Amino acid sequence: MKHILAIKLWVLLLLILPMVSYTQEFTVGDGDVLDINVYENEDLSTTVRVSADSTIRVPLLGEISVKGLTVSQVAIKIEKLFSDGYLVNPQVDVFISEHRSKKAIILGQVKNPGQYELRGEITFLEFISKAGGLTEDAGSTATIKRTRRNGSDKDQIVLDLEKLIQKGDASFNISIQDNDSIYISRAKTYYVSGEVKKPDSYKFESDLTVIKAITMAGGFSNIAAKSKVRIIRAVNGQKKVLKNVNMDKPILPEDVIVVPESFF
Repeated sequence: MKHILAIKLWVLLLLILPMVSYTQEFTVGDGDVLDINVYENEDLSTTVRVSADSTIRVPLLGEISVKGLTVSQVAIKIEKLFSDGYLVNPQVDVFISEHRSKKAIILGQVKNPGQYELRGEITFLEFISKAGGLTEDAGSTATIKRTRRNGSDKDQIVLDLEKLIQKGDASFNISIQDNDSIYISRAKTYYVSGEVKKPDSYKFESDLTVIKAITMAGGFSNIAAKSKVRIIRAVNGQKKVLKNVNMDKPILPEDVIVVPESFF
């Protein structure tokens, strides 16, 4: 099951990568170096660095603000300014030749937790890949703490990894931003003991029932008392024993499923 999830993650990543236009949607920032090419006007083409106040200096136009603009929006803005009395039907291309140092941190259930540089637009799945991928103990959620533009408050974004990886819901594959802090949860577990073929702890998944959990544990042994299965469950800090449970009964995290031996 864990290997299947890993394969699904890589397949989903490969499917999504061609759909993303990184350079054109990257928001320029202080320190970025931009190559500005003006078609058939090489004397107006230039390479500039975005200043600390988010401005650039362009021949003829002088200083212009690029604060909060993507690369494509910068090109459109320059075209409009050139068309205002300078050039007829100007065509401008803008590329980022050098990214400023943007970073994000990822912790929890990834193989190589730590801080990583963001070079251009990068999605959540790509960032997971940079960190070596998920561990076998990875849970079903990722939490991203993101600094708001005012710099004082933080937003918290929770991503459903089951929907993203298993069901292919690309809406959860959001872009990672500068100073994001990402935490990958540890998987919740349940336990199957007694007369099953593979008694052990198992990774909890949604929609689990007693029969599904026993199936994950290899099924009943030849001497299992199938009608006398019990669940040991913590309720408000106290252990509660549910006897003779139905096979369709839902399982909760940390449940212990006990399959007794049949003496008849």
